[in-house]
Amino acid sequence: MSRPLLEVADLIRSAGTAFLERNRKWIRWPHIKVLRAIARCRTAALGGHIDQCTCCGYRATLSYNSCRNRHCPKCQTGARERWVEARRSELLPVPYVHVVFTLPPQLATLALQNKKLIYGLLLRASAETLLQVARTPRHLGAEIGFFSVLHTWNQKLQLHPHVHCVVPAGGLSFDHTRWIRWRDSAHNNEQKLMSLSLHEFLRRFLLHLLPKGLVRIRHFGFLANRRRSTLLPLCFAALGTVPSQIEPETSLVQESEPLWRCPKCGGPMTVIQRLTAAQLQLRSPPLVTTAA
Repeated sequence: MSRPLLEVADLIRSAGTAFLERNRKWIRWPHIKVLRAIARCRTAALGGHIDQCTCCGYRATLSYNSCRNRHCPKCQTGARERWVEARRSELLPVPYVHVVFTLPPQLATLALQNKKLIYGLLLRASAETLLQVARTPRHLGAEIGFFSVLHTWNQKLQLHPHVHCVVPAGGLSFDHTRWIRWRDSAHNNEQKLMSLSLHEFLRRFLLHLLPKGLVRIRHFGFLANRRRSTLLPLCFAALGTVPSQIEPETSLVQESEPLWRCPKCGGPMTVIQRLTAAQLQLRSPPLVTTAA
């Protein structure tokens, strides 16, 4: 994947210091920590490593290390891809629906002062609503399973806490022997361009820092962690199909797989040398690859 023309890190390096000076009244250490991590991501400040192919012996030039901050757009791309791949084993042969729960605007600003509490309540309340409505016989009369993803921004990067729920179109009967269908719906979003000053972009970006320890993706119903291994096979059985060959533990396995492969033979690349930031200062400027 080619590098975009501008990245969040470029904006922080360009205007981050001035932004901090202008916003000392509300800037806190967590904000500074995130800005610093993103600005240093994949630069000599974090050190580097050299990779070599385990098949043909091809040795790559120096690659700088990643910051691995949960708010860094570059670092989260790989994690998102691994998470999506791990969910493939849980896909049922049914349509899926997209349900969104939005925090009332009157409470949105309150969330800035109580993020962990308010966001946790939003995730739990939306999940309990879906589970209760689905259990009601006049609606569905079944046990559903779904995952929820917390988002805190709108398309303009303004504060807009809401939860996206991905729900199979149906559920498991209470006796766990039948699959029960509902209706699906969809809509289209129109994309537009918006211009922001560097300072306004960074202000909006920092609105969405999450508290330490807050889990923004959660599973409920027959996809809940403690029930998934028992109930998910029953869902496949009720639908008369079998799950894909990808194991649920794929996400754990893929953490140890190479992040990139040899450009010569396609074999896995492995780290053969690690260099600290101090060691890099003693080296001549290297030709840096785009892999991390």
